[in-house]
Amino acid sequence: MNDRASVPLDRPIWAALTSRQAAFCLGDSLARRFQADVAPFAALASETPVAYQALQAQLGFGDQVALLSDATLTPIASLEAEQVGVIHQMIAARDRTSGADTRDVIRLGVADVNEMLDLAQRTKPGPFAKRTHEMGMYIGIRDQGRLVAMAGERMHFDGHVEISAVCVDPAWRGRGLAAKLVRVLTHDIRQRSETPFLHVLCHNQTAINVYEQLGFELRRTFVFSLIRHVAP
Repeated sequence: MNDRASVPLDRPIWAALTSRQAAFCLGDSLARRFQADVAPFAALASETPVAYQALQAQLGFGDQVALLSDATLTPIASLEAEQVGVIHQMIAARDRTSGADTRDVIRLGVADVNEMLDLAQRTKPGPFAKRTHEMGMYIGIRDQGRLVAMAGERMHFDGHVEISAVCVDPAWRGRGLAAKLVRVLTHDIRQRSETPFLHVLCHNQTAINVYEQLGFELRRTFVFSLIRHVAP
């Protein structure tokens, strides 16, 4: 393993599954994945046939998981890789969260799961499952009782917390709600002496512009792929 690969931010899924979120982990020292109802992400100790075999053993026929990698994946014959796109990993290099406005911001929990799932399905902020909210703090904004925006914490490992599921109902866009929620989360994470980071598809320039205005900077890129078990 090279020096770069040993940096937790360069292996965020593996870092989370082998440390602070090990309670959500399935797998072994070769391949690990989050429980399917928590998140679809998996990671390999190394991109070797034996590691892919270990990952396959965790997948039923037709099941799939999402991986981040440095380059295009070439799994074993019983697994199929679909490259979804290029992901930007951004890190909060500058603190622009002073005076974070918490008015109208509420903490979301198990009672809000159905609405959170509905909002995520309509806005497509990235993978969001019925237990994703257990990964960290999720916050939102309601308008006349309706959940119209949310964001939360996903992967955690020592010193770093990922901001994810940033989404706003289309009818409420253009009001700065996404920026407001990210600012609140960033401030809270920094108050815990941790560093916020996030992942965004490279073509989502609107979101990237918002994150840059909030002090996030591009750290590196990943190839985002889906791996499916295609052989019974």
